[in-house]
Amino acid sequence: MKMHHRLMGACLGTCVTLATLPAAHAAGQEKLKIGFMAELSGPQAALGQDMYDGFMLYLDRNGGKLGGRDISVIKADSQLKPEVGVQLTESLTGRNDVPIIVGVTFSNVMLAVHPRITQKKVFLIGTNAGPSQLAGKACSPYFFSTSWQNDQQAEVVGHYAASKGYKRIITMVPNYQSGFDFVTGFKRYYKEPLLDEVYTPLSQQDFSAELTQIAARKPDAVFVFYPGGLGVNFLRQYQQAGLLGRIPVLSASTTDAINLPAQRESALGVITGTAWGPDLDNEANRVFVAGFEKKYGRIPSHYAAQSYDGAQLLDSALRKVGGRVEDKSAFMAALRQAEFPSVRGPFKFGNNNFPVQDMHVFEVVKDARGRVTLKTIATPLKNHRDAYHAECPME
Repeated sequence: MKMHHRLMGACLGTCVTLATLPAAHAAGQEKLKIGFMAELSGPQAALGQDMYDGFMLYLDRNGGKLGGRDISVIKADSQLKPEVGVQLTESLTGRNDVPIIVGVTFSNVMLAVHPRITQKKVFLIGTNAGPSQLAGKACSPYFFSTSWQNDQQAEVVGHYAASKGYKRIITMVPNYQSGFDFVTGFKRYYKEPLLDEVYTPLSQQDFSAELTQIAARKPDAVFVFYPGGLGVNFLRQYQQAGLLGRIPVLSASTTDAINLPAQRESALGVITGTAWGPDLDNEANRVFVAGFEKKYGRIPSHYAAQSYDGAQLLDSALRKVGGRVEDKSAFMAALRQAEFPSVRGPFKFGNNNFPVQDMHVFEVVKDARGRVTLKTIATPLKNHRDAYHAECPME
């Protein structure tokens, strides 16, 4: 069974629009151009759109400024293709001469663009993908993450699985870097031998063969990582196969505000793990969630929350240096201080510029309005540092 296995402006890629906000130049400074790269078309476009919407929510609230400096955002659609990401990077850092790029949804794209951005001493604020290599030996002082290192989301679920006493678990993930990281992270805290590790093609939408095998093998639980549309299809098919409620589903980046409106009852009771949820009890999060729902008419996902924090991070750092991103060493030091009210609560960077943060377990439930959402049920890993930081030569 193993198978290894949207506010206007310039836009790059298939997206074709330049997001230029109407605002006067700040105190003799030109508008600061920021590239925003994400999946903005195709089956995973909802993830990139939520990332962009979260970032723009904070920017709009600030009158189009970060750190007092007027901002021009250039959208770049990487189309879930590393080679397109590379082309966009060359355009953003070349002809467009941006000093900062934000976003990046998928790890395969991140691994392709990261060295081409950071080696040019352009700052990269990653607001989703967190492949293990970038937390370890390939770390860079020009890269900062406001999300997590991939393994961390699975680590907290592995911890939960161990606490439940599950003995026979099958993992199912897409056959690419994030999938590998998620299985590794899960096994770091779940020490029992896995019944099987299944790696499906990233483009696979039909899971009937795998679900037939799951039904036959009757594991204690299934751990899955299927982001975006993959997660919608998987859970619908899981329910149709009569497995929902019979074999528990543990997940990461599978049941979130992107997918839940489509998954609905097929996701109820599913467990997931990550660093942020809409019910986290702090003032910054309440302001964010209320503002997002008012502006966009939907519950935000962690993709939006992480990008909102990315905007907050840039605002705080730019303010410290008077908007002078050109002073790279001062701007870098300001970013590392991370003095902003994160929507997840306490936030700081480790030596590798990945967050040191609490990791939570959530259950899919219905809220008072009948909407399917996430409810925090536990916080097993507090002040949690990623597993690769010691391999990073930065201090």
